[in-house]
Amino acid sequence: MKTRYDLPCNIAQTLNIIGDRWTLLILHELLIGQTNFNDIKINLPGLSANLLSARLKSLEEAGLVEATLYSAHPPRYAYSLTESGKALDPVFNAIILWGSEHLDPCYKEIVDANTGERVELGYYSKNTGERIENIQIRAIKK
Repeated sequence: MKTRYDLPCNIAQTLNIIGDRWTLLILHELLIGQTNFNDIKINLPGLSANLLSARLKSLEEAGLVEATLYSAHPPRYAYSLTESGKALDPVFNAIILWGSEHLDPCYKEIVDANTGERVELGYYSKNTGERIENIQIRAIKK
């Protein structure tokens, strides 16, 4: 993994892992169930095989993706998200929600599976489970 941002910041450290061009789109393909190298490449026109291979290797090194050999000759791998990679699901949902509110209409929205009504993000207390209306970001003291 290449360190672009040498800052003690969660955002900077996360961008060091997922901030390269194509990386979020590759992760999204894995998140929606694409596990085959060629299928990922086909679904992302303009992404070269060399760059896809490099990004998958980098994500593997970062612990977000794992590769499983399923054919020895020629070598073929199935790619899947680790638990850490799967934990990015709410990040993608937040991006989808933001895009549906602030960009030209696209083909995705997030709705309640039972009612079909659009949803919004919320923050909840880890201790009580209650919704928090006012949040703040604070530094963690070392």
